Amino acid sequence: MIAMIDVEKIREDFPILKREVNGRPLVYLDNAATSQTPKQVIDCIVDYYQNLNANIHRGVHTLSQEATDAYEAARKTIQTHYNIAHAHEVILTSGTTHSINLVANGFSSFLKSGDEILVSAMEHHSNIVPWQMLAERTGAILKVIPMNENGELVMEAYHNLLGDKTKLVFCNHVSNALGTVNPIDEIVEAAHAHDAAVLIDGAQAAPHIKVDLQALDVDFYTMSAHKVCGPTGIGMLYGKQKWLNALPPYQGGGEMIAEVTFEKTTYADLPHKFEAGTPNICGGIAFGAALDYMNAIGFEAIAAYEAELLAYATEKLLEIKGMKIYGTAAEKTSVISFNIQGIHPYDIGTILDKLGVAVRTGHHCAQPIMDYYKIPGTVRASFSFYNTMAEVDVLVESVKRAQSMLQ
Repeated sequence: MIAMIDVEKIREDFPILKREVNGRPLVYLDNAATSQTPKQVIDCIVDYYQNLNANIHRGVHTLSQEATDAYEAARKTIQTHYNIAHAHEVILTSGTTHSINLVANGFSSFLKSGDEILVSAMEHHSNIVPWQMLAERTGAILKVIPMNENGELVMEAYHNLLGDKTKLVFCNHVSNALGTVNPIDEIVEAAHAHDAAVLIDGAQAAPHIKVDLQALDVDFYTMSAHKVCGPTGIGMLYGKQKWLNALPPYQGGGEMIAEVTFEKTTYADLPHKFEAGTPNICGGIAFGAALDYMNAIGFEAIAAYEAELLAYATEKLLEIKGMKIYGTAAEKTSVISFNIQGIHPYDIGTILDKLGVAVRTGHHCAQPIMDYYKIPGTVRASFSFYNTMAEVDVLVESVKRAQSMLQ
């Protein structure tokens, strides 16, 4: 039975879903790269520039005060959505990559040669490269939590890697390449037993899972608004107050200061300590509007419907001869990475585009995963709550057509 969600009504909120690509109705299945934006969020963006456009936190005039109120209200919306204890623990950044680099830069002050940092084998490059750079700067040792053939972390190995030298653990909540939902509760609890801090990359979990960050007890959590129907160029870093107070500022400039003289500068309190310069004001306000939009639909309803889409698409795709799906974890979100025997994924993706179907091809900024499977990349179809079973059927028939053309 299909979960209780009015997909056709929801689709009316997304203007882009009405367009055609190459003379065919658009079937957008690249949601893991970025979600589409509903008119409610688009209207919020237009309203800002038409009625509120002013710099924030500094002005006494009406526009500045109104823009500031709207921006800080969005911060409170994010705080409520993730059940964060204090609004000042929400740092507004340009996105997940910015957030991760902010933490990695700060930990340069705390690590020494021989300290160990753990990262999972299924990370996006943005949750690998900053830690490699950190290890090079400090002499810390980067160790990898392995994965198995199903695309699941080998938790026994994780527990064995933890030790007195472990200072930091990094893991994505959901794999962007495989859809695997990682056991982050266990990861956090085990790391804390060794007094190690934990950063969870929540970019791919954000559109599917509503996380209670106080219950999770994680030290840092990151995400990007464009994964949850919001605009690009804005995201969140959550950090426990004790860590944010301890970390040095990531950038210097306006807004992040308390007092500046040529002899010494003192820094502003949280969250402004990490928010140098004029922020993405409109993006921040629209970020809040996007979370309001998704919460109005309900994350339980979204998850239930997307599970139906995933099950249906998996069943239908597996009927295709030569089909290989990568990532068969027991717990996964609505992502299917696949190849057809004897065909390069790029060729399949190119033909699908000609048929109006938007998928992602390549290594998905997760080259270590592709190396593990000894493949150049995959075709990735990723589904959202505004996709339909009929669109899954179009995907399947388009893959069959591509196969017939390429073999």
